[in-house]
Formats: sequence, structure tokens, C-alpha cells
Amino acid sequence: MATKKSSSPRKSSGGRKYSPKAQKKVARVMREKKSGTLKSGRSGKKVKSRKQAIAIGLSEARKAGAKVPKKASSKKKSSSKKSSSKKSSRKK
Repeated sequence: MATKKSSSPRKSSGGRKYSPKAQKKVARVMREKKSGTLKSGRSGKKVKSRKQAIAIGLSEARKAGAKVPKKASSKKKSSSKKSSSKKSSRKK
């Protein structure tokens, strides 16, 4: 009687969400941020935000061809604009 091992709570169909290559890029960027040497894009300003540092690491990983999920698109903005235009037309 064989029992099935349950490993981690990851998705069973997809496997890893971020590739090891992407994880290394983010780890390197986080080390740079901690030491205070991480600069952002064309402006060259020092990065202070943890979220911005992660975004830079994922962006570099995407450019290098690593497996990274697509950027989240905001659908709420378009729906809220439609509802606000409906409200203004009703008031008239």
C-alpha cells in the first residue's frame, strides 16, 4: 500500500512560481539595498523601499529570461471610471 507524500502547499499543476534564477536576482538586489548601493533606473537615486527593490530584481530576471509571473494588471481602475461616469450622468 503506497501512500502519497504531500510536499509543500504550492500549486500542483505549475510547480515553481519563480525560477531559481529569478530568486537569485532578487536576493542579490536585496543585499545591495541593505548595503545602500542599489540605485534605481535612469535617475540613479538610492532605493529605500523594499517593494521597489523586489520590483527591480524581478524586472532584471524577466530581461534575463527567467520564469517570472506576468505583472498584475489593475482591472479595478477601468471599472471604477465607468461607474463614476454613470453616476454623473444620472445626477443631471
